[in-house]
Amino acid sequence: MTEPPRRTRAQQRRDTEARILAAARETFAELGYERTTIRAVAAAAGVNAGLVMHYFGSKEELFARAARLEPHELPPGDPAEALLAVLRKRLEGQPVASLVVLRSMLTHAEAAEGFREAATEWLERIEAAIPAGDADLRAGLISAIMTGVVVDRYLLKLSSLAEAPADDILALLRPCFESLAGAR
Repeated sequence: MTEPPRRTRAQQRRDTEARILAAARETFAELGYERTTIRAVAAAAGVNAGLVMHYFGSKEELFARAARLEPHELPPGDPAEALLAVLRKRLEGQPVASLVVLRSMLTHAEAAEGFREAATEWLERIEAAIPAGDADLRAGLISAIMTGVVVDRYLLKLSSLAEAPADDILALLRPCFESLAGAR
């Protein structure tokens, strides 16, 4: 029986950095920017606070990395179904980076700016997929619905959205998205 290959120091460093970043995303998503401390992130990652500072330099830099939003791609095909597929991903797997930004954007300027940048790109993608003269308004409504569903499901938990199966939510939204995306 052969032994598994030993991890190099570089791999160990990348793993540690990734573990800290994952813990930071979870902590910022739960507590927001103001209430998150380097010590809390370190405890969640199972490292000491000095190591967090070594990898990220400051709370601000850690937040910037944790809040970096990946651009959303709109799958090809029917715009309504493509948008529902994107929403399904958010409903089935907690969008932690998005939650970091959404929880913090009202009290932290960098989070608000990051959200605006990502939202602008996303709105342009939606708008380009909608074959209607008022595509910009329709894209804004679709984006607002998607954001509202995510905020209620993961942050506010005010309604049954928090526990509802993704299929049920998507079935109810399908006619709305079809109408807004110009399919009807």
